[in-house]
Amino acid sequence: MILEVCVDSTASALAAKRGGADRLELCADLIVGGTTPSLALVRQVKAETGLPVRALLRPRFGDFCYDRYELAQMEQLAAELVAAGADGIVTGALTPEGDLDTAALRPIYAAARRAAQEAGRPAACTLHRAFDVCRDPFAALEAAKELQLATILTSGQAASAPQGASLLHQLVQAAGNDIEILVGAGVGPANLPDLAAQTGARAFHLSGKKVLDSRMIFRREGVPMGLPGFSEFDIWQTDEATIREVRTILDTIA
Repeated sequence: MILEVCVDSTASALAAKRGGADRLELCADLIVGGTTPSLALVRQVKAETGLPVRALLRPRFGDFCYDRYELAQMEQLAAELVAAGADGIVTGALTPEGDLDTAALRPIYAAARRAAQEAGRPAACTLHRAFDVCRDPFAALEAAKELQLATILTSGQAASAPQGASLLHQLVQAAGNDIEILVGAGVGPANLPDLAAQTGARAFHLSGKKVLDSRMIFRREGVPMGLPGFSEFDIWQTDEATIREVRTILDTIA
């Protein structure tokens, strides 16, 4: 049973490691679903944790239909992330019609693989939750196999994995041993046993986050810096205890 924890800081990465994570998905800006992490963060997390790290490659918040400038950035960054120490990349792109954009993705994954070959190690290529908003999940699964991807991260095209359990079960069956179905979105200790039984999946993904209070003593209230409705003095961080609880459950199931 694989436990992947999504983190956007070194503090969260260390908490995930202490809790028993097998590997990390590393991103920035988890509050908006994640964007590409800095190369400095990749290097630091690898050095501090020693865990397998798959870096998210997402140039912005929003949809997964990218223009040529964004795709060029993604191809360059795929190589740079792997060269910085990432053990793989996590990305995805869709056509306006809602199909997996294999023409756009092929050079991006190829760039990651070339960088890994130059570094003398493999790179695991993952399709992220762009899969969950594609038109035909089974067509996308076959396309992912053709791209020789290692993993698809999915909620079963639902708001949360428990809601998508039926489709997740079908995807696990259809994927067989060709590609890992990594179940994510709304995964936690309370629903994990049922989710594992219903889907047959053997890989699970969560952030296990808690909200910490800022260390700031002086606080200038009423001056928002980002998304409305979110306090500037809330810090999202992975909760070691939650990860340890999930690890224990997975080990029991295994």
